[in-house]
Amino acid sequence: MKKNIITISREFGSGGRTIGKKVAEKLGIEFYDRDLIRKMVEESGLKEKYVEQYAEYAPSADRFAYSFVGLGEETVSPLMILWEAKKKVIQEFAQNSACVIVGNCADYILKDRDDCLKVFLYADEATKEKRIREIYGEVGLKQKNHVHDMDVKRGINYNYFTGQEWGRAQNYDLALNRGSLGIDKCVELIIEAVK
Repeated sequence: MKKNIITISREFGSGGRTIGKKVAEKLGIEFYDRDLIRKMVEESGLKEKYVEQYAEYAPSADRFAYSFVGLGEETVSPLMILWEAKKKVIQEFAQNSACVIVGNCADYILKDRDDCLKVFLYADEATKEKRIREIYGEVGLKQKNHVHDMDVKRGINYNYFTGQEWGRAQNYDLALNRGSLGIDKCVELIIEAVK
C-alpha cells in the first residue's frame, strides 16, 4: 500500500525539520510543523508560548517531570488539554490530505493507519552539535547540554503520553542515521520507502 502520510520523529539537531520539508516539496504534499502549534493553540485555547514549550517537550529533563500529572479521562490539566488537542489536530491533518508531520508523537497518534510511514532520524553527537552551532550559534558545553536536554525532554514526553520508548526502532518503519547518510540521502530513502 502506498504511504500517504509520513511522520518524522527526530533527535534534536538531526535535521528532521529540513528533511521533512524537502520530502514534502519533492512529493508535492503538505508539510506540517509550525502549523501544528498554531492549530493546537486554536483547538486548546492555551497560550502559544505554553504550546510551543510543552507540546513536544517534558517540563524538565528530570525523569520525574510528570510525577504530579495524572493521565486519564478525569484529568483536566493544561497538559492533558494540550494532548487531546494535539491528537485531534494531527488526525485531522492526516485525514485531509497526504502530508509530512514532524514530531509531536504523530507516529503514535497515527499508528493504526496503514497509509502512514513512521520515520525516526538520529545522528551522532558531533553531527547534532555542528547543526546546533550552525542554527543557534551555540558552542561548547552550552551546545552539548542543549542537545542532550532537548533529546531527554522529548523522550520523557513521548514515553509519558504513549507508553512507548522514544527512538526505539520497533516503533518506526524506518530509522535513518542522518549523521552518516546526510540530508539528501535521507530524503531519497524516505521517498523510496513511500512508494
